[in-house]
Amino acid sequence: MSLPTPRPDLIELEGYHSPQLDVQVRLNTNESPYAPPAAFVDAWLDALRAVPLHRYPDRAAGDLRRALATRLDQPAERVFCANGSNEVLQTLLLAYGGAKRRALVFEPTYPLHTHIARLTGTEVIVGERTSEYRVSTTEAGILIAAERPAVVLLCSPNNPTGTVEPRATVEALLAAILDHGPGLLIVDEAYGEFADWSALELVADDVPLVVTRTYSKVWSLAALRLGFAVAPPAIVAELEKVVLPYHLSVATQIAGREALRFDPEMRSRVDVLVSERERLAHELALLPGLMVMPSGANFLLVRVDGDAHAIWRRLVDHGVLVRDFSRWPRLEGCLRITVGTPEEDDLLLAALRGVLEEER
Repeated sequence: MSLPTPRPDLIELEGYHSPQLDVQVRLNTNESPYAPPAAFVDAWLDALRAVPLHRYPDRAAGDLRRALATRLDQPAERVFCANGSNEVLQTLLLAYGGAKRRALVFEPTYPLHTHIARLTGTEVIVGERTSEYRVSTTEAGILIAAERPAVVLLCSPNNPTGTVEPRATVEALLAAILDHGPGLLIVDEAYGEFADWSALELVADDVPLVVTRTYSKVWSLAALRLGFAVAPPAIVAELEKVVLPYHLSVATQIAGREALRFDPEMRSRVDVLVSERERLAHELALLPGLMVMPSGANFLLVRVDGDAHAIWRRLVDHGVLVRDFSRWPRLEGCLRITVGTPEEDDLLLAALRGVLEEER
């Protein structure tokens, strides 16, 4: 007896992985370096104790969606919630991608966009970013006109480069989609709170635009897996058809709702991390052989003049883990560094100075 094989288009597909090592300083997965406020944890657990755990959760996550809508100054009908922004993206591609449909991505970018597209049977069209890792509206317009993608995926701030696309770029992509569609523009703003503007400003009931966000970064809730989309109500209605029933647990729904009560604390953390990002960028730029890319996220992409993989390995030997992109296409020689606490970043800088000195 032999086991069946998966779909032919999945046989060569590899899973998405971010290797974890046992180190003192972990700056490779763009998590918040700060735990959520203790008062939030207490409020969440108190609310959870009152829940009848033998009953299914609210399938529509109504309380959470209404609370999020109030914070975002959006109608609740425009809000969709799921287990992390990755599940939001998967649900969008299940609904609007699939067989005989195409998704356009701009490389280098978040690799899970392409991975999820392929999982949903969606053909992937690749557009190239400029040398500054920006999207050329001219090239994007040509691709959209020629390929007629059902979905255009734009990560801004872009992972792993930190690039923030200006409002004019998003508007140009929307115009191209409207001219050559139908199509849907998805702006992945997993790091949107750290940027100086948001495509949420452009969401409207008659605009083919979806903005996705996550609680994993600013809200310090990566372990609980909660993300959301803001989209026209007609699109939200289609997502509700596709998503599995009762997909969002009571614990996650309550956490998302209770976290919003601590909005001032979370906003102050954004300020702290942005300030620390700028300090870290300045200190890194002073080191020999490093080029620091501008970033609107909670991480920095650094190009190394030399063997970046060897430097990554030496940092691990010093107890510091960053993300190694040095062998990725279009990112040769690059390391991505999550902004940590000042103490963590100082340990990184000390280790990096030592490694660079040893390399010289």
